[in-house]
Amino acid sequence: MIVRLAAVYAAGFFETAPLARRLTSFADLFSGSKKRFILFALFISVGASAQNKHSKTSRFPSYKGLIMAGYQGWHNTPEDGAGRGWGHYLQRGQFGPGNLKIDIWPTVNEYEKVYKTPFSLADGSPAYLPSDHDVSTTDVRFKWMKEYHLDGVFLQRFVGNTRRRNPAVRNHFLKVMGDALDASRKYGRAVGIMYDLSGMRDSADVPVLIDDWKNLVDSMKVTSRGNNQTYIYHNGKPLVVIWGVGFGDGRSYTTKSVSKFVDFLQNDPVYGGCAIMLGVPTYWRELGRDTEKNPALHDLIRKADLIHPWTIGRYGTEAAYQAYAEVQRGDFDWCKQNKVGYVPTVFPGFSWHNLNPGAKFDQIPRNRGRFFWMQLSNAIKQGAGQIYVAMYDEVDEGTAIMKVSGNPPVGPSPFVKFEEGIPNDYYLYLAGYAGDVLKKKRALPPSIPLPKNGVKSK
Repeated sequence: MIVRLAAVYAAGFFETAPLARRLTSFADLFSGSKKRFILFALFISVGASAQNKHSKTSRFPSYKGLIMAGYQGWHNTPEDGAGRGWGHYLQRGQFGPGNLKIDIWPTVNEYEKVYKTPFSLADGSPAYLPSDHDVSTTDVRFKWMKEYHLDGVFLQRFVGNTRRRNPAVRNHFLKVMGDALDASRKYGRAVGIMYDLSGMRDSADVPVLIDDWKNLVDSMKVTSRGNNQTYIYHNGKPLVVIWGVGFGDGRSYTTKSVSKFVDFLQNDPVYGGCAIMLGVPTYWRELGRDTEKNPALHDLIRKADLIHPWTIGRYGTEAAYQAYAEVQRGDFDWCKQNKVGYVPTVFPGFSWHNLNPGAKFDQIPRNRGRFFWMQLSNAIKQGAGQIYVAMYDEVDEGTAIMKVSGNPPVGPSPFVKFEEGIPNDYYLYLAGYAGDVLKKKRALPPSIPLPKNGVKSK
């Protein structure tokens, strides 16, 4: 028994060098004297205090069989108490008709709290918007996840939002995270952290990211809420996503710096022991088009547990997707050969005209759900064990699957509306339907499932 304990705690002993140097040899621990026994007990205490801080498992022990979405949680209003004004509804200037960032107007009838805007509906009444700073907003959205069988979300954590120089921004996202953790437990949904490296200052931000993860583990207790917690695990470890790895668009950070963060998350004795999912470019396997020409990217991918290629905007019609499907088939094969899990990324459509006025409005039409369902069904046919949806609440770029308004404001700012006969919950329904197919609760239908109200797709 003593020998077994010694083997377990040996690494912890010798990390405490000042005490370890007092021992003439490891055998001194077993001299039989009372003094040595007390010292041995002290070492066990020190070693135990350095043990990994994560709970052993989770209510969601694996990503396999789940459909998850990205969750931004970044919208504010001037009266929500966050001190961020119309945060992320507005880019700059005066918020109002002709000047805002979103292309989809969220539905508001189910929210407990909404805020009056300068926009007007067709009947002349004022238009309202929710704030992510309100706990009731998060609660409603997680309630929808449960109702429509969406397994959960990855909370987006931009590197810029982890820095302490802007307390209002940092505090807002920590509050949303806390609300999401509570709501996930209430409604039995999975949550995970997805670090978005956009804006990363290469090696300068590696310590910032490490410090942030430590804070989330220590203060927010994201991975230590007991074995029935809702933080998503994979391969028996807490899953952390790092998005923005290997893109060839001139980013200021390198694969080498990303590797340092990955190494910490995988190997740190206290905060590590994590499973890793990397968000990579569409053509990562070939090091082509949108990818940096760096073979080290493949070395890093082989160290990960999962990857999910970012495909938004790489195809814009069902026909164009069919061409990409051949690329995806090759990705599946590569990952199988290299023992890396593959997570297809799907999205319902795309529009960011109000954010970028030079861009075409409704750039990638939803086509009555066909565009979304083709990606979902094909991913399942190709053998996907898990799926990532971009995104749950991304109204800025028009990829949101949550409920959106069929009666948005009128005026100089255009808003994407679903086609006639398509209900505002259709994309939640399709995502949840695909999730049921992944879990073998439903068979994959030969064509797109009809809306629950039975309206046929024209």
